[in-house]
Amino acid sequence: MLRSMYSGVAGMKGFQTKLDVIGNNIANVNTVGFKKSRVMFQDILSQTTKGVTAPSDTSGGVNAQQVGLGSRVSSIDTMHLAGSAQTTNNPTDLRIDGDGFFAVKLSADQEVPYLTRAGDFHVDSARNLVTSDGGFVVDTDGTQITVPDTAVSFSIQANGTMLVTNADGTTAAGQTIGVAKVVNPAGLEKIGGSLYRVTPNAVPDGDLGGLVAPGDATAGTGSIVAGQLEMSNVDLTDEFTEMIVAQRGFQANSRIITTSDDILQELLSLKR
Repeated sequence: MLRSMYSGVAGMKGFQTKLDVIGNNIANVNTVGFKKSRVMFQDILSQTTKGVTAPSDTSGGVNAQQVGLGSRVSSIDTMHLAGSAQTTNNPTDLRIDGDGFFAVKLSADQEVPYLTRAGDFHVDSARNLVTSDGGFVVDTDGTQITVPDTAVSFSIQANGTMLVTNADGTTAAGQTIGVAKVVNPAGLEKIGGSLYRVTPNAVPDGDLGGLVAPGDATAGTGSIVAGQLEMSNVDLTDEFTEMIVAQRGFQANSRIITTSDDILQELLSLKR
């Protein structure tokens, strides 16, 4: 069979994956804290029809003759670029102005927290600060954050500390929201719900280590902005442009297959 036909099939599979990723990006264009992904390609091992010969005293060198066997997806990268800020004036809506991540535990006994950039938090009936899915937002000690029942109001400061106003008019500092800095954010694993799982390629040995307070200059996590949310970093202009490229690439590879089929048909008709 013709090698070009299999190359076309490989190309179509790659561009189908690219379209899948673009579709997911566009679907999450308004998802809080969402980070877009991109697809990168690489060529498949080439078939050598003639090897390399080195130059000698009597003749020059000859380059190899190789026929490529198509392409494949080399990586699907998550682009951890900052999304645009949306002002909500809701005191429990938080945005990290930097590279840090909020830490969330889906259960009180969970050891390693999940990470997220989505700061649309709420206070439940037990006065816990939770995500929209009920996950506990944790402090620098890894324990769930609870609003004191003596508080008539509270606010989150830029350093992550909860400033509580009591019924008698006094103010007091409460728990401090814990944030994490990841060496390689692209190594985090998406698990849905705008959450990421820590992996050994994100931090050494998969050990997140301790959480720090926002605004720590040595950690480089960035400070917290209350009353704002970080929106998706998806740019529709880029996505629709990439969609056109992927569509045309898919069509071009399908044309390779139909052209190869026409050639095979011509070969079969030689017997008539």
